[in-house]
Amino acid sequence: MTVLDVPAAFADSPARALVCRECGHEVPLSPVHVCDQCFAPLEVGYDLEKLQRVTRASIEAGPHDMWRYAGLLPAGQDLATRVSLGAGMTPLREARNLAAALGMRKLYVKDDSANPTHSFKDRVVSVALSAAKAFGYTTVSCASTGNLANSVAAHATQAGLRAVVFIPDDLEQGKVVQTAVYEQTLVAVQGTYDDVNRLCSEIAENEEWAFVNVNVRPYYAEGSKTLGYEVAEQLGWRIPQQVVIPMASGSLLT
Repeated sequence: MTVLDVPAAFADSPARALVCRECGHEVPLSPVHVCDQCFAPLEVGYDLEKLQRVTRASIEAGPHDMWRYAGLLPAGQDLATRVSLGAGMTPLREARNLAAALGMRKLYVKDDSANPTHSFKDRVVSVALSAAKAFGYTTVSCASTGNLANSVAAHATQAGLRAVVFIPDDLEQGKVVQTAVYEQTLVAVQGTYDDVNRLCSEIAENEEWAFVNVNVRPYYAEGSKTLGYEVAEQLGWRIPQQVVIPMASGSLLT
């Protein structure tokens, strides 16, 4: 697929192009993640007019999951290519005891363990695989140390896609089993997570596979935003004064 082939499944997407974070160079929506001008990361650029069509009423009329924010996401508007296990709209729990211990007036915990595979990764994978399916991929993949592997395998199985998941060979047995139950292809690589990720980047150059954290990463990253949208909605359309997040790969920073 060339970068000029924008599938019809993106016709209703508010995403207009991929934009380089550093130099501003734009390319059509496509399964690429690095700018061919300066090699910096590409991010999704949006059509502001389309975004402004989204209202509280349209969101509240949507499904009781992360796809109520479909009008703010880069892929998945076409139900034929949307990949979903119903992630999102997880509980926002008031933590009174912890707030008292920290001397805070109010403190809430967003409990994303209530997602189908028990982590926020279901948000990013749902969007990434929706994009991958729209681009016509039949095999999806990732490098992972646990949660992402579980989510990719689960979503791929639900969507009828083949998944090839790469993990370090010393990954804890419990995490391996959680992914293996979906009977997708699980590849243990001798080395660190960095070695696994490097291998995936090389394979992505030669195989027609959608790697959620390589060639479709711009779409993957956008799925994290739904957590923030939910927090605002669950607080009565108010923005919290501060948010504390675990960093890990940095995806939640979105």
